[in-house]
Amino acid sequence: MLIVLNDAPYGTEKSYNGLRLAIALQSRGNTVKVFLMADAVSCGTPRQEVPPGYYNIGEMLERVLAKGGRVAACGSCMKARGLTVEGLVKGIEQGSMALLSEWTEKTGRIHSF
Repeated sequence: MLIVLNDAPYGTEKSYNGLRLAIALQSRGNTVKVFLMADAVSCGTPRQEVPPGYYNIGEMLERVLAKGGRVAACGSCMKARGLTVEGLVKGIEQGSMALLSEWTEKTGRIHSF
């Protein structure tokens, strides 16, 4: 499964819902890849501090990675926002349109949030 996130980590629940789906799919034995584009590259920022009881997008990405999922962040989107792959949650790789194209061709199902 490929899940493409386009929205910032907070403000809307699109990235949250996309990651909820990723985690649920993994719990059912599915292989999951998550591609962060546009403002969603900020989802990969480590050490996010949220109010008690509020979801933490960075921790959700760590869960996806811990279960064997792959997460990539669009390189040009990161560059436009002053981010580097070294500044993201450990395990997130720098992606590209070529990588997204490859993942798209190889997966049977794509969800975009």
